[in-house]
Amino acid sequence: MSSQTGTPLPYQDVSLSIDDRVADLVSRMTLEEKVSQMVHPASAIDRLGVPEYNWWNECLHGVARAGIATVFPQAIGMAAAWNPDLLHRMAVVTSDEARAKHHEAARNGIRDIYRGLTFWSPNINIFRDPRWGRGQETYGEDPYLTARLGVAFVKGLQGDDPRYYKVTACAKHYAVHSGPEALRHQFDAQASQRDLWETYLPAFEALVREAKVESVMGAYNRTNGEPCCASPTLIGEILRNKWGFDGHFVSDCWAIRDIYRDHQVVDTPEEAAALAVKEGCDVNCGSTYPHLVKAVEQGLIDEATIDQAVQRLFRCRFRLGMFDPPEMVPYAQIPYSVNDAPEHRALSLEVALESMVLLKNSDGALPLGEGLRSIAVVGPNADDVEVLLGNYSGTPSVAVTPLEGIRARAGEGVEVRYARGCGILGDSRAGFTEAVEAARGADVVIA
Repeated sequence: MSSQTGTPLPYQDVSLSIDDRVADLVSRMTLEEKVSQMVHPASAIDRLGVPEYNWWNECLHGVARAGIATVFPQAIGMAAAWNPDLLHRMAVVTSDEARAKHHEAARNGIRDIYRGLTFWSPNINIFRDPRWGRGQETYGEDPYLTARLGVAFVKGLQGDDPRYYKVTACAKHYAVHSGPEALRHQFDAQASQRDLWETYLPAFEALVREAKVESVMGAYNRTNGEPCCASPTLIGEILRNKWGFDGHFVSDCWAIRDIYRDHQVVDTPEEAAALAVKEGCDVNCGSTYPHLVKAVEQGLIDEATIDQAVQRLFRCRFRLGMFDPPEMVPYAQIPYSVNDAPEHRALSLEVALESMVLLKNSDGALPLGEGLRSIAVVGPNADDVEVLLGNYSGTPSVAVTPLEGIRARAGEGVEVRYARGCGILGDSRAGFTEAVEAARGADVVIA
């Protein structure tokens, strides 16, 4: 409100267009205040009524790292269902729970990481090499299937209201990012034009053009010599100019630091920050963008370029309804009770059942016959909840491991022997003998 007239300032006037409101708000900020909005934990600007906000939130297969939530199968499992409509339903449930969690947290003054509405999902990288440890986060190796599932997921998350997003999705990691994981901070992915356009870019193009995804995340690596978070080819030429992307671009976490420290494209954090913003990266997950103030002083970037980035960020926040009365935002009315609701858990079971694939059934081994006296369950995944949940998961209200499920289903008359055998990581063979003995004495081995 204007202290002199008591009337709303233009950015507070809900009758104005979002673009006009955003332009007015950003015009009132100092350079330091603008820069403070360009890192993932964006600071509050109390004098303008801007609350703090953390851009980092995850929901690859349900709301992650924010307490009890409905947990769905890992993305690679959901892809095995070959069912975009099912994935859309899952995303609708996820975004309902995300909205409810966000508003409950805000009512309690909590605006920390994993309590926001901007979700860094889905991962639409192409899973070409099974040695890549994050392949479980993806929809597999096929560009077409990845695109269809990604579009369904984004539409389910972002909702269909013409004015407000329910939550926002983020297509990651752009681009040509599929390992090697250990070298990702300095790796230069050399891709032919054919491979780039037939394999690595189609899903991103579909999410931008069809699903209108609000955000894109740049990868750690370089692609054909250019750091992905400061790439004139990937961001300016392809994403914004060719595909018409008008949302915001975010770096993978600490990827801006990689530009000068690991890729060594420039020498200083000021140069790295300036280069990334000039090429179109609006949010730094990390701590390099505070150097933008000094970069302006050094003449590496002008404030008008920073203004463009900050305007894109606030356009997103306004479309999420963060500066409007709650009664105007339909998604603000979703009750907290939707979290982990029985119908949501039922959908999770449906997705899990559709995700299971029987690759081979030699000699009619399945289904298991009657009269079994003993079952050996072997392997480190059989009784490990963390492995069962996978990367970026929520906390289920009830977790049943495969071993627990087998014991419950087998009943009292069947002996179930368990041997871990080995670890998930490492090369120790200390448990091999136990596993072999368990298998030798059983009617059936499940490994």
